[in-house]
Amino acid sequence: MSRSFVTVSRSRSEAVQFRAILAATYPVFVVAALLQRLRPGPAAPIGPRRSVFGEARAMALSAIPFAFMG
Repeated sequence: MSRSFVTVSRSRSEAVQFRAILAATYPVFVVAALLQRLRPGPAAPIGPRRSVFGEARAMALSAIPFAFMG
């Protein structure tokens, strides 16, 4: 019984860590998304175009899991 509690506690702890890292890195990704939009050149997106904030969130959500690998 204590083993399942440890698993739940660890899972909750990792979720809190993930949200904290997301909150800390999101402003960096917003700047990156803005710079990407301002960059001249052919930047034709495949599919519908996201907002700058949506693009930043997508970049953060794809990059942050690497911090939890290993």
